Amino acid sequence: MRLSVSLGFWQDRPPEEALDTARAAEAAGYPELWIGEMATWDAFALGTAIGAVTSRISLTFGPLAVTVRDPATIAMGVASVAALTGRATGVALGTSSDVVVRGWHGRSRDRAATALAESARAVRQLLAGEKSAVDGKVVGSRGYRLRLPAPESPLTIAAFGPRALDVAARHADRMVVNLVSPAAAATLVRGLRAAAERAGTTPPPVAAWVVAAADPPASALEQLRRGVVGYLAAPGYADMFRAEGFGDLIDFARTRPHPRELLAAVPAEAIAAVGLFGSRTEIAAKIGDYAAAGIDELAIVPATSDEDPAGAKTLAACRSAAVPFDAPV
Repeated sequence: MRLSVSLGFWQDRPPEEALDTARAAEAAGYPELWIGEMATWDAFALGTAIGAVTSRISLTFGPLAVTVRDPATIAMGVASVAALTGRATGVALGTSSDVVVRGWHGRSRDRAATALAESARAVRQLLAGEKSAVDGKVVGSRGYRLRLPAPESPLTIAAFGPRALDVAARHADRMVVNLVSPAAAATLVRGLRAAAERAGTTPPPVAAWVVAAADPPASALEQLRRGVVGYLAAPGYADMFRAEGFGDLIDFARTRPHPRELLAAVPAEAIAAVGLFGSRTEIAAKIGDYAAAGIDELAIVPATSDEDPAGAKTLAACRSAAVPFDAPV
């Protein structure tokens, strides 16, 4: 079991707090920081700023939506941050959601798994310093080579469905899953291993992004409850929450209530099902559950609040709770 940190980009907190969380992660001894991209920061701009306020933590960008960012711009962004900050860098690729891809960016998510595989091939070529040579059915790149030093970044694939699992088995140095219970994580690990067996490859290690809050105040609980609202009616996630005993909540979510009404119906137990939540003892027990499920790494997404600015208390608690599992942090 390995620990890393992912920025939460909580909508109820100042965007600049991401820099404070990065500092707190490094101060607590975490080796890697994930910098996603959704509604606030450009990931590479933020990564460069984080490189200026920290000294050693490595930076992994993504998961980046492969139908929004093309392979050349992904490779240029990663290489730019590596050159400007001198840090080790990684990149994660995913297919994102209809809201982000179709709604915000006006792009198509058709044949998303194909786009994921083609992007993985092209990005890997570019980050290795090779000239790109992928003629994809959806995305591709030909004839480009990085002018900056090639960062030789490891490639992570975000997966949830069976086709993405196949892509991860064939192309990933690491697979990442998001907002999953230990039981759902175990199912995905088994799916990855089966996909790797079919492909004749060695299954990569699996990381799970998990929300976390140590002894959370009411404000942090509200933040985490708000964070799961958009997942409750989503394919796959709805089945997972139902399996965890929240069938009535899922049925209500599928009636399309006003988001405020749905938020009010989300119990704290639903958060605890998919994250590290509560006392140090409770957090340690949940880390053990993920380890037993076959998860190799937990990427901690700390809740932040006035009582726990930047999530520093939560990050320290998770690090301490992981000690019995020999997590190198």
